[in-house]
Amino acid sequence: MSEHDGRSAGPPGEYEALRARLRTMEAAAEQIGTRLDETTTCEELAGFLFRNLCDAVAVELRAEDGGLNRVAVAGAVGLLTAPADASPSVRAMDGGHPLSEWAVLSGGTPAHLVSVPLLARDRVYGAVLAVRARGGFSDHEAATIHFTARLAAVHLGHARELAATEDTAMNLQRALVSEPGRPHPNLEMASRYLPVGSRALVGGDWFETVRLHFGRTLLVVGDVMGHGLDAAVDMNAYRSTLRDVASTDLAPHRVLRQLDALVAEDPARRPATCLLVRMDPTRGVADFASAGHLPPAIFGADSSAALVDVPVGPPLGTGVGGYEGVTREITTEETLLMFTDGLVERRGEDIDVSLARLAGLRLPVGAAVEDLVDAVVAGLDAHHAEDDVAVLAARIRRRRP
Repeated sequence: MSEHDGRSAGPPGEYEALRARLRTMEAAAEQIGTRLDETTTCEELAGFLFRNLCDAVAVELRAEDGGLNRVAVAGAVGLLTAPADASPSVRAMDGGHPLSEWAVLSGGTPAHLVSVPLLARDRVYGAVLAVRARGGFSDHEAATIHFTARLAAVHLGHARELAATEDTAMNLQRALVSEPGRPHPNLEMASRYLPVGSRALVGGDWFETVRLHFGRTLLVVGDVMGHGLDAAVDMNAYRSTLRDVASTDLAPHRVLRQLDALVAEDPARRPATCLLVRMDPTRGVADFASAGHLPPAIFGADSSAALVDVPVGPPLGTGVGGYEGVTREITTEETLLMFTDGLVERRGEDIDVSLARLAGLRLPVGAAVEDLVDAVVAGLDAHHAEDDVAVLAARIRRRRP
């Protein structure tokens, strides 16, 4: 080896220390922030530092009132309190950001505590406290604590951005599906919207009712493909366009043709499935049409269910068209149930098995429409479904003598 090569290699101890530090940083990048969830990120940060550098770790997040809430701990938690009269020293680390440290006694044993802000993009999310029972932290170790704190802070920022987007989408969708349109008073109605989870990405499930002439009502259930705010926005667009088309009083299959043609003109619009049912209480009939949607069920007077065989056309937005309608008699003793796939589908299960589970339900005889919907939701355990659930039920109101 030449003299020049020897100088380039540097002291073996420094080289190995640098490699060790890089390995630690790589491990931190893999183990911290595995999920876009605040609590999980804090727990991963505390666990990583405890396993690699510290005897005890606490992670605290800033509350709305400016205080700090301890959300994650690891190791000997009794070491995590600095004496009230202790005066911290401050080291400038990582581009000038501060690292506060105390030399304290814990049960007569010297301990060293450092506090590092959870700082990213000039925003402080909280702090991480790290303690070593014997001896202090070297500059390299302190820098590692600082690096992991900043890494966690970046993930905390992303988690809060995601939470804000999800809240916006959830509020939008709740507003859209909470109040379906005004059906004709000769129908009894009930509806439910069940998101898959409080932090789940919102989907495009929706329902609607459109009041038509001559005592008829168009009932709609749809599902925009995908999740998130974009799906919720597209769902709103579908709903608005459908109202305009339905106001022309076309048959359901012709409404789907018009809607498909209009949506296909916008290549950015996501495809959607949709089921339309036009209820005519005066004649005691219902007209059905489907764009790639699951069939509805009708519960009879004995509360047993039967699926309606509706011709299924392609999802909306393809521009293919080809929708067909079917008409069926319906009485005041029967209840129509329309739904999105989250109500019945289960992962790894054939859809025919899922639909058979719905058809096999035996519900209380003579139940009101609201109670029937509650019984279906409970019978299929829809509160624990793997996808959002939208349900719309209707029954022709009995005429008073």
